[in-house]
Amino acid sequence: MASNPLASNPLASNPLASNPLASNPLASKPRIAVIGGGIGGLAAALAFEQRGADVVVCEQSPALSEIGAGLNLTPNAVKALRALGVEQATYDIAAETDFLNIRSWKSGRYISRTRRGDFRKLFGAPNLSVHRADLLEVLAGALKTTQFRFNARCVEVEAGDRCAAARFADGSTIEADLLIGADGIHSAVRRSLFGADAPRFTGCICWRGMAPVAALPNDINTKDGAMWMGPHGHVVHYPVRRGELLNIVAHIDSDAWTEESWTHECDVAEVTATYAGWNTALTQLYPYSERWYKWALYDRDPLPQWSRGRATLLGDSAHAMLPGARGL
Repeated sequence: MASNPLASNPLASNPLASNPLASNPLASKPRIAVIGGGIGGLAAALAFEQRGADVVVCEQSPALSEIGAGLNLTPNAVKALRALGVEQATYDIAAETDFLNIRSWKSGRYISRTRRGDFRKLFGAPNLSVHRADLLEVLAGALKTTQFRFNARCVEVEAGDRCAAARFADGSTIEADLLIGADGIHSAVRRSLFGADAPRFTGCICWRGMAPVAALPNDINTKDGAMWMGPHGHVVHYPVRRGELLNIVAHIDSDAWTEESWTHECDVAEVTATYAGWNTALTQLYPYSERWYKWALYDRDPLPQWSRGRATLLGDSAHAMLPGARGL
């Protein structure tokens, strides 16, 4: 992704050294610690910052980063970004499709076409598709006072009635009036608050690729979103990054591979072999992606509650779900 506007502003090892809340619990400016610097974590940080809170984001990576994958934003998600003041910045990096086409895996016939062009009128906001790294950069660029602590892998959290504390792998700690666990499906915050709970393999494997639209044959429809429905699987593709890239995600029911990593690279031959016999209007797209990645899908049963004391969960740490059911 492009240069990180916040990477040069990490916190010192003790980000609360000058925090008045450490000695004055009645101070009017609350201290918020967000564990995880993904899209959910930064959106939460921006919301708290805009309400005058003192916010710190603790991210285990050395800098903000996102996987090279697409994300659909429904009208409600766009309205949430509007409330955060980044709607126009999101339009600038997004693609907007007029239709979602559902097609047959074999014949390629159009089973249905859902018009998305009317969403602005019907719902007050459009349906957009974005590159996840681009949206993360939009959110990061909107942050003004939020501090960042990188290389901070949370290993344990304690949540009391008046404050919460997080301990990191390097032995350092941080305290806050409120702690947000936005640290993903393998959340250390969730484990600390509610005990060990291993995610469950769903029996579905995915591959993802990203093809430059300028390199694709002219007869390939890259303007609309598409979902190809077939036996034991489906494939979706849609434009991102102002229509410059085509995001491709292929799902298949299988228990042949169960590694839950979004960064495991594989050969395109694996994808073409899996979907041999599917319509060539789809399969001809596969070689145009320079890289393909493979991962197994996991989820969890919902928790009866997401909060305990002064700590709460957000995103996959709270309610991991399959991509078709996912929101912003």
